[in-house]
Amino acid sequence: MKAAWLISLMPLAACETVPTADQFIPDYRGVETQLLAEDLVQFNVSMTNAITSRDVANYAECAAAGYTLIRGWGFARHLRTNVNEEAGVWTADAVYTISPALPQGIRTIDAEVVAAACAEKGIPTV
Repeated sequence: MKAAWLISLMPLAACETVPTADQFIPDYRGVETQLLAEDLVQFNVSMTNAITSRDVANYAECAAAGYTLIRGWGFARHLRTNVNEEAGVWTADAVYTISPALPQGIRTIDAEVVAAACAEKGIPTV
């Protein structure tokens, strides 16, 4: 009886694709920055092999941290992030204010701390 049941499941197993390890390694495809004002920056990032939308949002945050440091400033404040996925390519459009001093608000980042965490996780900055 068990053999017949297993044989009946074989066609189903043949239809499923088994994910490979490569499909779980993020492929960061780049960052485009656009200065909207002296302290307002938009980051467009794209990647594949993201598990959730949070992965691509983290990539945008790492880009913001790196850019902030390049400008010689120390802090950023998150304003918004729009995430989209199409055909396995994840994109995010994120906007941050950057500043030399800690800005007001609850969604602020210390660029040096965030950039170090990104490097530790293998997430590129700008």
